[in-house]
Amino acid sequence: MGLLRIHIKRGVNLAVRDVNTSDPYCVVRMGKQKLKTRVIKKDVNPEWNEELTLSVQDPNVPFTLTVYDHDTFTKDDPMGDAECDINPFIEALKMSTDGLPTGTIISRIQPSRQNCLAEESRITCIDGKVVQDIVLRLRHVECGEVELQLEWIDIPGSHV
Repeated sequence: MGLLRIHIKRGVNLAVRDVNTSDPYCVVRMGKQKLKTRVIKKDVNPEWNEELTLSVQDPNVPFTLTVYDHDTFTKDDPMGDAECDINPFIEALKMSTDGLPTGTIISRIQPSRQNCLAEESRITCIDGKVVQDIVLRLRHVECGEVELQLEWIDIPGSHV
């Protein structure tokens, strides 16, 4: 279908897994693909500002983001995970954005028990591109959120 660029901006109030801090990094999985960010030392509010790009074969397959605490001598500790459905984003890509002013909100997705959103997610037209801003609340952990943005990269000859 195409490429999904995930701009992992930052973590907020991540869980403490070392003495009084953590060394977090993110792992993103979709199907058999697995990508990760760099480790940010001693920071429970890390600023990654990294872009990871996944090849999307099936828009019905969500991606999973897992945060880990890097440990030198032992297995890395999980610090929570979240699943993100890309279907609303893919549907928004099918709409014509010709002539839409920058900042036009195409769609809104509300947090619910069926998703990992910490707050309303907006799909917006920015300079003719469709982007989705997301804050994911991490599951299976006492606290933590990760802010990210989705963007689509067309592959010539492919269709959304």
